[in-house]
Formats: sequence, C-alpha cells, structure tokens
Amino acid sequence: MRFPREDLFSLIEPYLGEVERPSRYLNHEWGAVEEQDGPFHACVMYPDVYDVGVPNLGLAILYDELNRLEGVSCERAYLPWVDMSARMREQHIPLLSLETASPVASFDLVGITLAHELVCTNLIEALDLAGITLRAEERDEDEPIVIAGGPSVWNCEPVAPLFDAVLLGDGEGAVSQMALAVRDGRAEGLSREGILRRLARIQGVYVPSFYEVKVDETSTRWGYAVPREGTGAPEVVYKHCVDALSATEPVAQRIVPYLPVVQDRLTIEVLRGCARGCRFCQAGMTYRPVRERPAEQVLEAVDRGLATSGYDECCLSSLSTTDHSECATMLRSLHDTLGSKGVRVSIPSQRLDSFGVDMASVARSSRKAGLTFAPEAGSQRLRDVINKNVTDENMDAAARNAFKNGYRRMKLYFMMGLPTETDEDLRGIAAMSERVVGIGREVCGMRSKVSVSISVSVFVPKSHTPFQWAGQLPLEETIRRQRVMLTAASDRALRISYHEAETSLIEGALSKMGRKGFDLILAAWQRGCRFDAWTDQFDFESWKQAAADIGVDLEDVACEWFDLDVRLPWEHTSPGVSKGYLQREWRRAMEGRTTADCTMSSCTGCGVCPTLGTHNDLAGRRS
Repeated sequence: MRFPREDLFSLIEPYLGEVERPSRYLNHEWGAVEEQDGPFHACVMYPDVYDVGVPNLGLAILYDELNRLEGVSCERAYLPWVDMSARMREQHIPLLSLETASPVASFDLVGITLAHELVCTNLIEALDLAGITLRAEERDEDEPIVIAGGPSVWNCEPVAPLFDAVLLGDGEGAVSQMALAVRDGRAEGLSREGILRRLARIQGVYVPSFYEVKVDETSTRWGYAVPREGTGAPEVVYKHCVDALSATEPVAQRIVPYLPVVQDRLTIEVLRGCARGCRFCQAGMTYRPVRERPAEQVLEAVDRGLATSGYDECCLSSLSTTDHSECATMLRSLHDTLGSKGVRVSIPSQRLDSFGVDMASVARSSRKAGLTFAPEAGSQRLRDVINKNVTDENMDAAARNAFKNGYRRMKLYFMMGLPTETDEDLRGIAAMSERVVGIGREVCGMRSKVSVSISVSVFVPKSHTPFQWAGQLPLEETIRRQRVMLTAASDRALRISYHEAETSLIEGALSKMGRKGFDLILAAWQRGCRFDAWTDQFDFESWKQAAADIGVDLEDVACEWFDLDVRLPWEHTSPGVSKGYLQREWRRAMEGRTTADCTMSSCTGCGVCPTLGTHNDLAGRRS
C-alpha cells in the first residue's frame, strides 16, 4: 500500500526543529529520483544515519540500477538518529522512506547494506522501527521480502534470521534479477517460500531458511549449515561476480546532499579486487579477481560526474588505486584538465614505494595535505607473516620522496594483535615511525613542522581469510600491548591513536559466531544497544550483560582458536577462494614465507578464476 508523501511527512515535520541535523530527513536532493510510480516498489536502506549512508557507493549502485528497471521504483531509507527515533516511537511513527515518506514496511522489497559487524543492532532497530517482523521465518505473506548485501556478508550467520535472502558478491545485475523474481512471483501469486525458491536459483543468492545448522565433532561449537531436504539449495553458494567492470555504470553516485557528509565528494570506482594477498584482509580475498575500468571510461565518468554534481573533489576509488595499469595516465590527464579549475583529485591511500608517492603528488598537485601509508606491522618478520610485501627500505624511500615533494604530514596505519606478534614487533611500530620523523627533519630541516600520525587498529580475524582460524587478543592483553607501544614512542612529533579494545572485542565475537550469534545481538539491542560504531553510543557493559543473558563469554568467543581442518560456520557461502588455498597461506604465514601477487607473477592457485569462470584483468600486465 502506498501513501501520499504529504500525509506521512507531516507527522515528522513538527520535530525537525527539535532534532540534530534536521536536513537528514528532507527529500528532493539534487540527483534523487523524483518519479516513484512503480508499480513494483523497492527500498534500499543503509542502517546508519543519513550523513554516513549517502556516500556509500554500493547503495548508490543498487539505487541507480533498480530505478533503471522498467516498472520498478527504488527509494532510500536511513536510520534516524536517537533523537528522532525517540520521537517517532513516542508518536508511533514508522520508519519512512526518504523520497515519498512511505512506510518502509509497505514496500515489496527492502534491501539492507551490511557494512560492518558493529551495525548489527542497527539492523534490528531499523526493522523494529519499520514495523517489519524481525525473524524472516515469522513474516506474513504480505510483508516485504528483506534482503541483505554488502562487504560484511561473508559471515552473515549471526544476522541470518533477519533476512529472507542474502546476496553474496557484486550487486550489479544480480539485484535486478532478485527484484524481478520477487515482482513476477508476486504477480503470479506465489507463496513467500515459492519466491524464495526462485531467489535461491540466482547466482550468489543465499536463502538462510533453506539451511539448517548441525553441530558435531567435525565442527566448532557454532556448527555448520547444510541444505534442508527438498529445498534444492546448493551445498555451497558462490558469489555473484561481474566479469567486466567496464559493463557497469561508472557514475552511480548522483545525489548531492544538503548537509556535509562523510567522504563528501564524487567517487568513481576505477578498480575492483586486489591480489596482493595480505593474509588479514577480508576484502582482498572476497573481492577477487582484479577487474579494472578502462582509463577512457574513468576520465569520461569524472567529467560527467563533476558536471552534474558540482563537487570540487573527485576520488578514484578502489582497494589499491595505484595498482591500476593506467593510473599514471589517468592522474596526469586529470591534473591537466582539472588543475586550473580548483578540482582536487584524490586516491584513498598510497603504495609504499616511490610510484605511490609520485601518483599522490600528481593527484593532489600543490595541495600537500598529507600522505597515508599502511605498513601494518613494525618489523619485517611480522610483515612477512602477514604477507605485506614491503620492507623498511620501501618505507624509508617513500617517506624521503614524500618530504622532498613538499609533504610535511604523514599518516601510518598499523595493526596490533596479529598472529605471532611479540612486544618487539610493537616497539618496531614506534621505531619505524620515529625513523620517518627523522627523515622528514633531515630532508625539510630541523625546524620544519614535520608530523607523523599513527593509527593502530586491533586485529580481528575475519572469515574467508588465511587468518580465519586465529583467535583475537584478550581484552587485558590488548590494553597491555597498547601500553607497550605508547611507552616505546618518545618523539613529540608522533601522534598516536588506537582503536578501543572493547569495540574490537565485540567485532571479533560477532565475526566468529554462527547463527546463535543472533541471540547475542537481540539481547544487546533489548538492553538498548544501537549505533555501536559511534563512540558516544557504544555501551560495553550492556554487551557484556547481553552475553551473560545467553550464557556466553565475549572473550571466550572472540579469542578462540580453531583447528585448520574444522568445519566453520560460514563455509556454505564462498567468494570462490578455496579452503585449501587459505590453509596453505596459513602454513606459509607460520613459516614466515610470503606469496607473490598474481598480477606480477604466475597464478597462486586461490581458485577464484576457475571456480567463478572469470579472470584477473591485470595478470601479466603489471610489474
């Protein structure tokens, strides 16, 4: 059932003057799709506030694609901040879409992005505020089909009870198939289960209700999922993979918000996938193979996107933009055409070599804001363990080149708690950073204001990576190691920040758990947890109490190590990387042996290309 916008928007309008950032709840932004006639209506939702969700490229891609389908209208929804949601609950106002202020529960299809583990309580908050039955198996026939997708679907078991279906991998093409399957199924009078059967036949679509969890001597305590008899569901659901990035729309991000948002700029995806093989990195495994957008398409997209949006900054986005085979050509062309117009071109982070610095310099021109590098570990031994194929010499040369190019600020990303880490590795973080400061003073002069910022995150083992069997650091040990690192750094030019140990522990527990993890998330939400990624909203005590409510200990869960041959809770979903490859990489890590990037050498046997019937665009083309 559809509602005129003015009927329901008038319900929240009286509160706009009472809440923080009222423009979060307004429509008619430049670039939004105004015509929403349907007759099939979809809503894509980012389960966080508007200013975090609007820049999300994945959601923009789905919004753009669904609105291009004939007979399909797609709107957006975001989770109201705590001030507005409190008023909506007081007045019994349901969660509304942005474009037409229609109840989210009135849509035929609702798609939600799983951005990270700490968004889990927001998922429940959003569905509850919308008035949609939380557990998919309990929904009525006329309730929306609720689907999920995004970068954190690779162990979606803790939130699987919320979703009718989960899309693994690339959304382009698959989301249209899903929308049409739901539309046609409803037009034909199919039951909810009948529609789910159709969805399960689409490449990359996982239907949780078609699987049951078994626990035995071959599994962890969380068990493993197997298809229910008679459903026809596959034993393993492999991801949907777009073979050619050039076949996708390069300017999906069209909406210009009213208020400043995170990453407030035009974003063009130039490369998808990464084969560098960092053993802690989930994205590096799950986004394979490497596919690049042709340079001429990127340049045209930047020109078109800037013309329609008015942004003065454009980001060439990917996991490793400087790995694009035509990176230099693109950046120099953009520098020549945009430099005089005051438009800044940025790349997310730099390769730890002179090429990375040179490309950053071309992109930023005279605006030397700072450079970002990710050495990840403070010693060569540990960098070999994690397969970060860079050396101290690479870091020193990159720093020297950066300071010679006029940079005075640098940010370095590290991790702590990596497998085999010692206190000496932690002290190496401070030593490397102080050495970079010294290089800056040597190049720029002792009186120059050289500064180096260090950001240290806590390692969280993630599914479908070579480190998925590892345990996380206990809470007290994390805090002790943070002190070791802090006391090792004495130079006042160093600014050190680190992730809170408590939030990392929650992330680690949710990354490890199976479907019973939903009980923990539900209990935490019932105790008031939501917006857990926001420091001022995170409540560790409530999470601990929620864990006690269901009889588990958070540290015991997050810190557990798994045997290499055990059946894991997420093995029925796959990005195409084989378990044998991940086991081999774990063993090589324990031996301190590195594995080459297949774009610079021969195939390393991860299994993605033959399993998915695709190929690596850069194989043999980069050196």
